[in-house]
Formats: sequence, structure tokens, C-alpha cells
Amino acid sequence: MRIEQLQYLVAVTEHGSVRRAADHLHVSQPAVSDALARLERELGVDLLERQRSGARLSPAGRELLPRMTDVLDAVARLRAAADGRAAASHTVRIGSVHAATSVLLLPAVQRLREQRPETSIELRTMQQHEIALGLVEGSLDFGLVNLLDGDDVPAGLAGAELRRGAPVAVLPAGHHLEAGADVGADDLRAEPFIGMRAGYLMHRYAHRLFGDDLPRTWHSTDGAEMGKLMVAEGIGLTILPDYSVDQDPLARTGLITTRPIRDSPAGVRLVLLHRPRDGATDAARTLLGALLDQARSLRAA
Repeated sequence: MRIEQLQYLVAVTEHGSVRRAADHLHVSQPAVSDALARLERELGVDLLERQRSGARLSPAGRELLPRMTDVLDAVARLRAAADGRAAASHTVRIGSVHAATSVLLLPAVQRLREQRPETSIELRTMQQHEIALGLVEGSLDFGLVNLLDGDDVPAGLAGAELRRGAPVAVLPAGHHLEAGADVGADDLRAEPFIGMRAGYLMHRYAHRLFGDDLPRTWHSTDGAEMGKLMVAEGIGLTILPDYSVDQDPLARTGLITTRPIRDSPAGVRLVLLHRPRDGATDAARTLLGALLDQARSLRAA
């Protein structure tokens, strides 16, 4: 049994359906349905009565709900107590989709090390829904995520825009598409393509760009860093935010290059997510200031 399973059940009772609960939690509907089905199998009871109009608690679910909320309340008290101890911690925990790592995150981390050499950094490569959940649960201090134009910051979190840009096609040096001023969807369809796995924003963007007509060869990977390495090795082409490639070591050494995407369906922005409450450690506040300063200097350049 996992805490999020209980949270999902409570959300379904509050919002009246699995779909609305998933939207509220910023988790996919299949993930919520699967988690609740596993919980029902583990407990040996049907917790929900599923109907076409939505879902409601079964008699067994209504009987068990108070005990589940007691567990969630106890977990909240435990986290509050742990937050008090974490105030003295010297570790800053960051979840990142590996965007603008070279020009934004690493310079900010370097500044943190100079100002607070005793501080450790825990940098985790995660998908965006995992980052949001980690922030809500308190296992992360900050998250660096990409959002398409029109996307909202996840509910319950605060966000600061660090960079704004556009998705670009990432090519290996010497590729024939490098000769053009831009690259279209048809150009990319004709090449082996390296897509981000489901859960990454560029996966959603690629499907918006290609529609139902996907590239014939589609490789998948986790995160921008591995995508750029695969491009440099000639395995295929990929799509990333321009700020994820700007000043990247592979770009600086001429192993990869970029081209704008013709008729791009959306722009993209890099957003710093955090919990909208006080209690951050001094080290976390120092890193926050360094990230915002570095973002301002990049915009002014």
C-alpha cells in the first residue's frame, strides 16, 4: 500500500470521477485507475462504484475512508515534523528534466558552492509529474520543468519563469538538413527520430507536431541529455527547447546543431517550481536567488 493510493481515492471522492481527480492531481487517468485497482486487490474489497457519470465510494469504501484519512493526517504530521528538522539540513534537492543545464543550473550550483561550501546538491532526473509530486510531498526543494505556452503551473505549487524559447530540431553536425534555414514536420518524419518518453513535455509536443503521421522510426529515451548524445552519435534527430541546447558542450564542440521548426505549434518556457510557503532552508534560498540572477543575466545578454 502506498500513500499516493490513499490520496488518489480521497481525490476521487472529492471530485466525483477518476478523470477529474487525475486532472486535479496532474497525473494521468490510467495511472490513477491502476493505482486504485491495485489498492482494491490488496485490500480485497471494491472501494468505488464506477458508473458512466463518474465514481463514488462503495459501502466498503465509506467504511474504510475515515481510517484512510487518519493515515494521511498522520503522514502530514510526520512531514511537518521532518520539515522542522530539515531546516538545519545542508542538502538542496532538485528535480529536473535536464533543461538549460549548462547555462542556468550549473552556474547557479557553482555560485551556491562558492557561498555555502558546506552545502550538498542532490540533482534528480525526473519526469514532470514526478517533480510535481515530489514538491507536494516534500521530497524536493525545487523543480525545473518545461511548459508549453498556455500550460498552467501545477495546482498547489508556485512557479517562476526562468527562460522562454522555442522547440528546435537537433541535428548531428554535417546532416543534410543543416543546409536549410528551418526544418518542417515532413523533414523530421523522413528521418529516424529520438522522442522523449511519455511524461516529458517534448513527447507531448512531438505528437502535437506530427499528429497521427509519426516518423517511421521512433526511438525513445529519458531526458534531454541522453537525447543529445544519441543525436551526436548519429542515431537520429530529436526536438528539444532551444535553451536545452544553447551552450551545451556537444553544441560548443560542433557535434550537434539546431534548426528552427517550421510552423511550430507552440513555444516553450522553463519554469522553476517550488512550494508556496515559508520554511525553506538558507541553502535553498541561496540557490533560488542564484537561479533567478542567472536567468536575468541570460535574458539581458
